[in-house]
Amino acid sequence: MKTRTKIFCGLSAMILTAAISANAKQGLATKVAPNDSTATKTPAKTEAAVPESSVVDEVIWVVGDEPILKSDVEAARLQAENDGHKFKGNPDCAIPEQLAVQKLFLHQAAIDSLEVSESEISQGIEEQINYWIQMVGSKEKLEEYRKQSISEMRQSMHDDYKNNRLIAMMKEKLVSDVKVSPADVRKYFKDLPADSIPMIPTMVEVEIITQNPKVKTEEVNRIKDQLREYTDRVTKGETTFATLARLYSEDPGSSRQGGELGYTGRAAFDPTFAAVAFNLTDPNKISKIVETEFGYHIIQLIDKRGDKVNVRHILLKPHISQDDIDRSKARLDSIASDIKAGKFTFEEGATFISEDKDTKNNHGLMAYTDRETRSLTSKFRMGDLPTEVAREVEGMKVGDISKPFQMTNARGKTVVAIIKLKNRVDEHRATITEDFQEMKNVVLAKEREKKLHNWVVNKIKQTYVRMDDRYKNCDFEYQGWIK
Repeated sequence: MKTRTKIFCGLSAMILTAAISANAKQGLATKVAPNDSTATKTPAKTEAAVPESSVVDEVIWVVGDEPILKSDVEAARLQAENDGHKFKGNPDCAIPEQLAVQKLFLHQAAIDSLEVSESEISQGIEEQINYWIQMVGSKEKLEEYRKQSISEMRQSMHDDYKNNRLIAMMKEKLVSDVKVSPADVRKYFKDLPADSIPMIPTMVEVEIITQNPKVKTEEVNRIKDQLREYTDRVTKGETTFATLARLYSEDPGSSRQGGELGYTGRAAFDPTFAAVAFNLTDPNKISKIVETEFGYHIIQLIDKRGDKVNVRHILLKPHISQDDIDRSKARLDSIASDIKAGKFTFEEGATFISEDKDTKNNHGLMAYTDRETRSLTSKFRMGDLPTEVAREVEGMKVGDISKPFQMTNARGKTVVAIIKLKNRVDEHRATITEDFQEMKNVVLAKEREKKLHNWVVNKIKQTYVRMDDRYKNCDFEYQGWIK
């Protein structure tokens, strides 16, 4: 299945006031009091005269030329509480320090010209939202839990996702040369007390066969007629492509940008979509209808730049009826019966029958990118499986084949699946002979963490930092903040 990337969205800057400024070199803090239409600069020595409860917002740290606001810290604290995240040490000290460290990585990412495309941001956000939906069971439950509509989530996650991705890319670049040998692993664990050796959680390997419910011809024709109507309206000058994309496109990642995908290389697109998008030459003309695994599209060229193209598109997805789903379940039930009767193996069925593009070339074996090691693995912790798959696996024995069930795949598409439990290793204390890779990952993570820690300390030495006096007695994780 497609990689999921977990996004920690708790460190966004939610500005509570319209204008905040600070004069760091003169030690002045700007404070905004409730019911006041103007911001008054007050010398630091008189700050005690302003009751803390009356301050709406203020600059509490400056890192380089980037301010950290009191509201940033409060927003991070609130989001962390909602997500069940705990900070090391005193949160009043740990949160602003963590925000400051993020600014160091983002500053270096800018220096190194690291970039995240809008299409990657949109795709990442959709994967995260689909992951959440799978975890809680439905869009409605997710909206109730997060107290936001799906649209509001996408909007609020945009900057956080972009920044977190840049930070991750910067960290990956900094530790790309860190290696550990088998001798390093043995040395690290040799003298550890038995109760300090990590526990390996229950791990499973799962194979999957999926079928995409076949959509009725009438439904496909309805979608195509709708797209032809959009093309006709734009061609006649009744409206713009961007307006129709905002109103009707079912690609949530791009619809709020008027369908615009940003400058994107051919490899990032579905091959069929790319073939049409890269052949467009006239921004005033709209493409023919394009069918991809996501649905049906029309495309409009905005610009070409080197080997990248910027286009708008409108996506419409055919409605899948319960009858469509039931027919796919019946077919998979028949396939499962043939496998159990020995007519062919599950792996052969996955290779030749499955419609899951991410697994069929690997005999149906599911895999994902581990969030901690960033490496591809087929060994899933139960919490990393899609909810519907985990629910089936829970009561299965190795070699069992499930009944057909409905699920949402990593692309947000409704599919029907059967799975086979290939392997299960129950929770146990790690051993070198059985769990060398997991133990190597522990040592590798510690070495990478050490290198990143040293990089931050050195970066602090080279960076201008000013903080409010109240933070100067904090026990920080990194040395050098107080200068």
